[in-house]
Amino acid sequence: MIESGGTRLLLDCGFSVREVDRRLARLGLRGEDIGAILITHEHSDHLSGAARLSRRYRLPVWLTAGTLAACRDTGFYRIEQFHAHDVFAVGDIQLHPFPVPHDAREPAQFVFSDGDVRLGQLTDTGSITPHIERMLAGVDALVLECNYEPELLRRGPYPPALKARVGGDYGHLGNDQAAALLARLDTSRLRWLIGAHVSEKNNTPSHARAALIAGLGDDTERIAVAAQDEGSGWRSL
Repeated sequence: MIESGGTRLLLDCGFSVREVDRRLARLGLRGEDIGAILITHEHSDHLSGAARLSRRYRLPVWLTAGTLAACRDTGFYRIEQFHAHDVFAVGDIQLHPFPVPHDAREPAQFVFSDGDVRLGQLTDTGSITPHIERMLAGVDALVLECNYEPELLRRGPYPPALKARVGGDYGHLGNDQAAALLARLDTSRLRWLIGAHVSEKNNTPSHARAALIAGLGDDTERIAVAAQDEGSGWRSL
């Protein structure tokens, strides 16, 4: 959930309506408090509940043309399309999308801004491009994928083809890749950093946090790791 001024955006929706309602209640919110749903790509853990939630609360859904074409359920209350290189706004929030290398039709990640501060979001990318680095340079906060620890993935339960997909250039970011990205970014304005999309089978919160500490070069309270069951709670900028 991203909130600024009078606007609240839900980024992706892979949960049932009941589960979304439960998680919103934990934040003191209801479905009626959401202004729109923003979809990064069509994989089920990011999309499967979006159409039902959209219809239940009459929410517009923003997504790329490629993501829309790949959707199985397009029964959204209202469809709004964006291009992955074009800045747009939803209410009080400016959105700066950017394409990422992931095995989806037209995936995008985002930098969110109110005009003063910038929040970067980067998950579901198998590799880092120069454009990604330019987009995330100097952000005030960052949610960063730490999907797997390479050795745990290698020794883990996934079949070889799935291991190759997760660890490939169009899969997910490993802890080592997240650390390397942080080491290259301008983090002089960074107030907080959250590791996200952490695999329960191929990673641990302690491995992810260690990678973020190594990449950022310090061990402070501004570093956290989001749990799948509980999220991360509110962070303010």
